[in-house]
Amino acid sequence: MTELRRGWTTGACATAAAAAAYEALLTGAFPEAVEVPLPGGQRPAFALAVERLGEGEATAGVIKDAGDDPDVTHGALVLATVRHGAAGAGVVFAAGEGVGTVTLPGLPVAVGEPAINPAPRRMMREAVARVATAHGAGGDVVVEIGVEGGAELAKRTWNPRLGIVGGLSILGTTGIVVPYSCSAWIASIRQGVDVARAAGHQHVVAATGDTSERAAQALYGLPDTALLDMGDFAGATLKYLARHPVARLTLAGGFAKLSKLAAGHLDLHSARSQVDLERLAALALAEGASEELAARLRGANTALEAHQLAAAAGVPLAQRVAHEARRVALEVLGGAPVAVEVLVVDRQGHVAARTRAAE
Repeated sequence: MTELRRGWTTGACATAAAAAAYEALLTGAFPEAVEVPLPGGQRPAFALAVERLGEGEATAGVIKDAGDDPDVTHGALVLATVRHGAAGAGVVFAAGEGVGTVTLPGLPVAVGEPAINPAPRRMMREAVARVATAHGAGGDVVVEIGVEGGAELAKRTWNPRLGIVGGLSILGTTGIVVPYSCSAWIASIRQGVDVARAAGHQHVVAATGDTSERAAQALYGLPDTALLDMGDFAGATLKYLARHPVARLTLAGGFAKLSKLAAGHLDLHSARSQVDLERLAALALAEGASEELAARLRGANTALEAHQLAAAAGVPLAQRVAHEARRVALEVLGGAPVAVEVLVVDRQGHVAARTRAAE
């Protein structure tokens, strides 16, 4: 199997662009390439796609290469414009076009600040300091980071729900994008929990997909900041809530996904866990199913077919799956003060089964 190619975070690209722009501001010339020391010791070199010198400012741009990861920002142009700042001010960050501004508490960046996360800020400060030392400058600058088309790209991310308006976030802790590591999604789940807690929400919904999320929102009328796009990462969501609890959690998902959780799987992706039809047959038997129905469940083509067969026979298999999923969730939460309920939602968005938060 061919190893997947790694790429670079928006934070690493922004750092390279900022270093190049500051060097051009001081010397009048852009470097041919910019080497960026990463936290893990790697030193990748970035080519410049944009070089612009203006009156009192310089702009450099780097095309983000996310490697083989299906990153929404792959191929985006990350821009840094650097201007001289007030003496003693150090590095001041500004949001350019396509980079969002934080409007809600609970994120690692203060309200009103550009959505540039702490690790990229640190990398850019260090890069500015290196350039300043090399050219005998003070390092007091305004660094404005932008992403071409970032406002449109941000609609495909969690940013609107997290209260980051106007564009993307500049992210990354290591500077490296690991293909299919899912780290960005899990980080977004954690930020979603942080924002919900900071907003004072006592009830949050963690859903496996849009259909189940809409069903839960219709049921409870919760604001967007109380909705967590859990996707397949049930374990990551529950483990973070165990450390950062909210009073009430609604887990919402389709029958197949919640069947996996009920069986103890914490990663619900089809490549990493499968529906156990034998176990579903055993649960159906415990709910009064006939041996004939159990045999048909074991031979079902899909979880959906198993659900339909049980429902047609009047066997409350979905309800049993909901109870078992709740049991697993409570085990993962490990006694954290979180009341849990589970909604099994069918493909039409109807609630097929439901547990209560206090059973």
